[in-house]
Amino acid sequence: MRAAQLKAVLPRELLASVVVFLVALPLCMGIAIASGMPPAKGLITGIIGGLVVGWLAGSPLQVSGPAAGLAVLVFELVRQHGMMMLGPILLLAGFLQLVAGRLRLGCWFRVTAPAVVYGMLAGIGVLIVLSQIHVMLDGVPKPSGLDNLAGFPAAVAQAIPSLGWQAGLLGLSTMLVMYLWDKLRPKTLRFVPGALLGVGLTTLVSLMLALQVKRVEVPENLADAIDWLRPSDLLNLADPQLLIAAFAVAFIASAETLLSAAAVDRMHNGQRSDFDKELSAQGVGNMLCGLVGALPMTGVIVRSSANVQAGATTRLSAMFHGLWLLAFVLLLSSVLQSIPVASLAGVLVYTGIKLVDIKAFKALGRYGRMPMFTYAATALAIIFTDLLTGVLVGFGLTLVKLAFKASRLKVSLIDLPQDGEMELRLSGAATFLKVPALTQVLSTVPAGTTVHVPLNNLSYIDHSCLELLEEWGRANAAKDSKLVIEARGLKRRLEGRVRMTTGIGSAAV
Repeated sequence: MRAAQLKAVLPRELLASVVVFLVALPLCMGIAIASGMPPAKGLITGIIGGLVVGWLAGSPLQVSGPAAGLAVLVFELVRQHGMMMLGPILLLAGFLQLVAGRLRLGCWFRVTAPAVVYGMLAGIGVLIVLSQIHVMLDGVPKPSGLDNLAGFPAAVAQAIPSLGWQAGLLGLSTMLVMYLWDKLRPKTLRFVPGALLGVGLTTLVSLMLALQVKRVEVPENLADAIDWLRPSDLLNLADPQLLIAAFAVAFIASAETLLSAAAVDRMHNGQRSDFDKELSAQGVGNMLCGLVGALPMTGVIVRSSANVQAGATTRLSAMFHGLWLLAFVLLLSSVLQSIPVASLAGVLVYTGIKLVDIKAFKALGRYGRMPMFTYAATALAIIFTDLLTGVLVGFGLTLVKLAFKASRLKVSLIDLPQDGEMELRLSGAATFLKVPALTQVLSTVPAGTTVHVPLNNLSYIDHSCLELLEEWGRANAAKDSKLVIEARGLKRRLEGRVRMTTGIGSAAV
């Protein structure tokens, strides 16, 4: 960028970066807490997402950082394997993303069915709500969503004598401020994020009233929050569970990033995203997060949309927001230590509720009931089992739908005006799954009939169906029956080029 161009855009980029910083600050800490990690870990991820990924990004207006979409998976990984094992997992996940970007596989991560993605986010949203309600009461979340739901009455009963109700009121107040600000904020102040306003007001109230609630723990020195990856930890990647976890993190982070990038592109008329370059940048960012023991990152739509709405036009805004996060942690860590944990939990509960997108669920109804069923099944499977199982259920249902669509074949036997001639009309995809149906129809053909089989209405026919037709022609030749394949218009759709001769009719296919 030339000096004249830089001078022209710098004021606007600086203003936009401040807005993004104000949005990112509470979210980075809140998502870290929801992930079972110290708040400083989320801030480190936000800093790397701004300074490094912002510089390398293929989507110039997208902002990267810790994402609520990975909080549930990280919480489960930390609970099962410990915080130190997150480093090797992220290092491998980032490497997979980097390789995928270099191999130009970015577009393939976007073929995930929207029903699976929306269902995944809805399931994650419900789990975040169920876990963060406990945090909002100054309690500790349970290992699973069902445990959190079952333990809610006991958490409320325990909060009353232990002053946890004060924390609960702060969390609810944060949510109320965010809701009212979303509904009533004036256009001139739209750049002020509701999360920051809610957390700021409740923090002031808690300090003025000297409320005895849990507050954010941030080290005075940021270096104390860094847990460098030890070479010996890499040996643990031989564990199949950790390998699966790394692939899950890489896939989910990539899908969320590229879907977010596509959404950001629809918000502005500037430079379009290079998905492969963005995927490589995310890989570098996650590898760095693995090296320093931070949270995984993705491109995040809330911070990215704030960036666009604030008037950003270049990647400088995302980079500067990382710089402001770094400066704030280094110079004003005491301010962070005064924030009630319950207020950040309120931000996450509010975010989790918004992840359950009812409008997206209803919109899927335009494409039939199956996408809606896939959405619901994915979300419920995540809630009742775990994130990876839920996503696999969603993919399984998508494949079942594709298999059903691909195997649909309409078969009808029509009498032609000429005596002794009939037409076997096939429409759809003739695969081995439809061999029994074809056999049944062919068994009703009277002896001495010439059967014409036009293939121009087929999208595909495999060798099983072709062999069935050929075999029927040979078997019924003695009864003076003939079968004529008319393959015009289907030469490119057949499974190979085959010369079929059935009775006296023949067709080069």
